Amino acid sequence: MADPATTDIHGEAYASTEAASGGLPQFDTTVWVGQIVYLLILFFALYLLISKVFAPRIRRVMNERESAISTAIATARSVQAEAATQAAAAKAEVEKARADSRAASVAAKARIVDETNRRAAEEEASVNARIAEAEAAIGRTRDAAMTNVGLIAADTTRAIVERLTGLDLTPAEADAAVAAVRTGGAV
Repeated sequence: MADPATTDIHGEAYASTEAASGGLPQFDTTVWVGQIVYLLILFFALYLLISKVFAPRIRRVMNERESAISTAIATARSVQAEAATQAAAAKAEVEKARADSRAASVAAKARIVDETNRRAAEEEASVNARIAEAEAAIGRTRDAAMTNVGLIAADTTRAIVERLTGLDLTPAEADAAVAAVRTGGAV
């Protein structure tokens, strides 16, 4: 190592302190009283700052947080209770709406069935009336044809007899011959 006198200023100061105390400066008991006084002054200053400034602020912040959290929890519980009440009311409304829609559906179905039955009855009555009209027209046509059948048969008989025999029948004789054939009698 270099000689302490030839080193820089710091080296000389260090060497002189080391030489004076004979060891580490922390164990030099001559400066302990000053260090303890400064330690006590700093301790009381920090104590006063913490107890009068920082601790009240921290306590106030913690109290505000606690009240905010408890308020938020109380609000959440009230909102949850209100939501449960509203959910129950909504569920009841949905069930009522379902029941109403079922009732409306049943009523509409019954109304449709009644309307269908009424229309079917009207159509059936209309068809039955047409059938009755057609049967009456057929009956009239048949009766008219049957009245004309006698005349046609008499005219046909006169024409056949005249053609086959050459005799000219009177209309009364032809009518008598047709009437005899109808009743099953002989001519």
